[in-house]
Amino acid sequence: MKHKSPIITLLILILASCSTTRVLQEGQYRLKENRISIVNDPDFKVSQLSQYVRQQADPWSPGLLVYNLSSGKGGLFDRLFEKLGRAPVVFNPSLVESSKQNIRKRLEYLGYYDSNVDAQVITGKGLATVDYIVTLGRRYRIDSIVYKLPGGNPDFEADFFADTLGQLLKTGQFLSEEILEQESQRSAELLRNKGYFDFSKNNYFFSVDTLTPGFVKMEYAIKGYTRNESPEEDGPISRFSFGNVSISHSESVPFRENILKGYNLIKPGMTFSDDIVNTTYNRFSSLRIFNGVTMELSQSDSALVDCNIRLAESNRQGSKLNCELSYSSSALIGISPQISWYHKNIFHGGESLNIGFNGNFQYRPSDKVNSTELGVNATLSLPRFLGLPTSVFAGSNIPRTDIMASYNFQSRPEFTRNVANVAYGYNWRFHNNIFCQFFPLSATFVRLSRVDPEFEENLSHNPFMHDTYSSHFDAGLNGFIYHTTSTELVPKESYSYERLNLSLSGNFLSLFRRFMPTGKDGQAMILGAPYTQYIRGQLTLGRTFRVGRDAQNSIATRLDIGAGHAYGNSSYLPFEEQFYCGGASSMRGWQARTLGPGDSKQSQIFTIPSQTGDFKLEADVEFRFKMFWKIEGALFAEAGNVWNLKSEKLDLLRTIAADWGFGVRINLDLIVARLDLGVKAYDPGRDVGQRWIGPSQWLNTQSLALHFGIGYPF
Repeated sequence: MKHKSPIITLLILILASCSTTRVLQEGQYRLKENRISIVNDPDFKVSQLSQYVRQQADPWSPGLLVYNLSSGKGGLFDRLFEKLGRAPVVFNPSLVESSKQNIRKRLEYLGYYDSNVDAQVITGKGLATVDYIVTLGRRYRIDSIVYKLPGGNPDFEADFFADTLGQLLKTGQFLSEEILEQESQRSAELLRNKGYFDFSKNNYFFSVDTLTPGFVKMEYAIKGYTRNESPEEDGPISRFSFGNVSISHSESVPFRENILKGYNLIKPGMTFSDDIVNTTYNRFSSLRIFNGVTMELSQSDSALVDCNIRLAESNRQGSKLNCELSYSSSALIGISPQISWYHKNIFHGGESLNIGFNGNFQYRPSDKVNSTELGVNATLSLPRFLGLPTSVFAGSNIPRTDIMASYNFQSRPEFTRNVANVAYGYNWRFHNNIFCQFFPLSATFVRLSRVDPEFEENLSHNPFMHDTYSSHFDAGLNGFIYHTTSTELVPKESYSYERLNLSLSGNFLSLFRRFMPTGKDGQAMILGAPYTQYIRGQLTLGRTFRVGRDAQNSIATRLDIGAGHAYGNSSYLPFEEQFYCGGASSMRGWQARTLGPGDSKQSQIFTIPSQTGDFKLEADVEFRFKMFWKIEGALFAEAGNVWNLKSEKLDLLRTIAADWGFGVRINLDLIVARLDLGVKAYDPGRDVGQRWIGPSQWLNTQSLALHFGIGYPF
C-alpha cells in the first residue's frame, strides 16, 4: 500500500495550496474574524455582543475552496463552482462604524450606559480581522420602587399586588431595559391568565430619577392605554369571561363532533385565560389530522370574549419509502427497503392507521449466499386513553392508545423462522419535549420451521447459541421515556437527548407455571414452546453542539449502554432482545452484527454473520461540517462492543473495538441522505499483536465498511 502514499500527500498539498481569496478584486479582503475584547470586566460574556456585529466573519470551509475554483469570467464551470461553493465575505469598512453603534445600543439595553467601543482593522494576505475593544459604561442600582396603578378597579389592584413576590424588579439590583422588558412581559402574561383580555406588556410604563451617583428611584406604572396610544384613549382595565364558543372545520374532513367537544377546554362563562386558549390549541394540534389550528378571539361586549376554533384541512392519507444499503469487506451486500401507508382519520375520530412492509436482503455474489427477511406490521393509534374519559386529562397533550400487530418471516442459510407479535399500550408527551410509551401487554411468538442439520449440530455444543436460536414465547411489558431539548426533525441549534428503554418478560406467566407442561429441558411450555423470562434495559445519551459561523457545523456525541439478564424459565436472552454492533448507525467500521461478542472471531456457525451479546457499550463522536450547496461532510470516531456477561473470558477494557471514518450527506432539510465509509482502528477479533490497524492497512478491504442511510446516525 506504500505506492498510494505519494498520491495522498499530493492531494493534501493541493488542498492546502488552494486560495480562499483568489476571486477578490484588487484592494478587497476576505473578512476572516471579528474579535471582541472587554477592557474593564474580564467576566463579561462577549457572546452577548457578537451577533450585533453587522458583518459576520467568514471562517475557512471546503465551500470557499470550491467557490474559488472559479476564474470569475462567467463560464459554465465558473457558474457551477459559484453555485456549489460559498462566496467569501468581502470586508466592508463602512459596516465597522455601524457595528460599533449596534454594540453600544446593546450594552445600553443590558444596563451599561455611556459605554465606549473602538475598532482596529488588521489586513494582510487578502484577509481582514476586526478587533472591537469595549469599555463598559456605568451601571445603576434600583434604590426604591413606587407603584402607580389605574384607580377604580380594586380587583385589578388585588390581582397585581398578589404577585409582588414573583416580580423580577427588586431594590438593589442593576437597572436595564432588558429586565424591564422581561418584567412587563411576565406580569402581563400572568394578568391575562386572570381574565384581563385587552391587556398587554405595552400597558407598562417605567421611569427613573437619579438620586445619588449609581442609584435610581423607579416609578412602576400601569395605565389604561398602551405605549402606542395617547392618554386621551385611557380606559378601564376589566376582567373578561368567555362568551360564545364554536368549532368549525372543512366538510371534506369528516369528524365526530363529540370528540372535538371533548378536546375543547374553553366553556362559555369561564374567566378568560391565555393558558386555557393555548392548551386547547395544543390539544387540537395533537390530533394530527388538521394542518392548522386557529383560535379566533373577538370582544363581543365590555366583559365577554367570543372564541371560534377553526381547524384547517389536511392530507389524510399518504405513503413513505425508506431504504438503507451496506457493503462489507467480505463482499456481503445488504439492502433494507421499507414502505408504509397511513390514514390519519380512519374512523372519523382522529384514529390513525399505519400499515408497513419491510425487508432485509443480504447477498454475496461470489458464492450466492443469501438471507431474506420479509415483514408486515400494522398500528392503530387512537387519540385517547382507552378506559378513561378524555376529560380526565386536562393538559396540552392527551395520551394515545396504540394497538400493534406484526409478522416477520426470516430465511437464512442456517434456519427459517416465523415471528409474530401483538402489543397494546399507551404513549403520551409531557411539556412538549418528554415522550413516554408503556405497553402493559406485549407478546411475541417465535417458531423455527427449518433448521440446517449442520447448524443444529453446532448449536448442540453451545448452550448459549442453542437457547438463543430456538422456538419460544415472549410475553411481558415494556416501555421507554425519551427527553429532548429540540423537537425539530433536523435541529438548527445545539440540543441534547436521553432515552431509557426497559423490558420485563415472563413474570406474570411464571405465576401459572405449575399448570404448564414441562419440556425436555425442564422449562415450562406454552403452545409447544418455552416462555422467556428476563429483564432488559438500555440507556442512550446524546448531545449535539452547534459551532462555527451561523452554527452551520456541529459536533455530535452519543453514549449507548444496554444490558439484559435472563432468569427463571430462561438461561439466555432470546435473539430478538440481544444487542449488536456495526451497521449504518453503530460502529461503522463493521457491517451489522459482525463485531463481538468481546474478542470472539466471526462465528463459523453462521454463513451470514450474526454476532450478538447481552451487554453493550458504545461511544460515538462525529464532526459535521457544511461543504457546499446542500452537501455536508462528516468525520467520526467510535468505540464499543457487545459482550456475554456469563462468558468466562469477559474483559471489557481490552476488547473495546474502535473505528474512524468520514461521510458525505445531502441535507434537504426534510430528509438527510448519507454515505459513510468506516475504517477499523482496533479490532479485538484479531490475534493479539495484530489488533491495532495502522495507516498501511486502512485501504485494505478487510478494514473497510461502506454504509448508505437516511437521517443522521444519531
